[in-house]
Amino acid sequence: MNEAKRANIRLKRIYDPPVPEDGVRILVDRLWPRGISKERAAIGEWMKEIAPSPELREWFCHKPELFAQFREQYEEELKEDPIRSGLVDRICKMAEESSVTLVYAAKDPVHNHAVVLQHWLNSSSP
Repeated sequence: MNEAKRANIRLKRIYDPPVPEDGVRILVDRLWPRGISKERAAIGEWMKEIAPSPELREWFCHKPELFAQFREQYEEELKEDPIRSGLVDRICKMAEESSVTLVYAAKDPVHNHAVVLQHWLNSSSP
């Protein structure tokens, strides 16, 4: 994927209001975020299967000191799971057509799985 297309993949917390520049909004969490209606979320697609496994998510528990190890383990899941690989390809293809915003619920904008996924997508080429 070229640099211009990579810029089409953005990140945003689901609690931030949607804007037209978001393009296709994809929820990348396994669980639906608390307190958010489907209308307010304005999600085009919910790709729960692309999220980290429940075991990895529970182990990480959003602790910044575990983020480097979490990143490695989540990248392994992205690489080895054919379902996740297919979703990665699908998102990359969407980003060729329009802007894509990966939507997540985590409070920490730096230490979360969506950051890892965005990096993975930007380094993938379908």
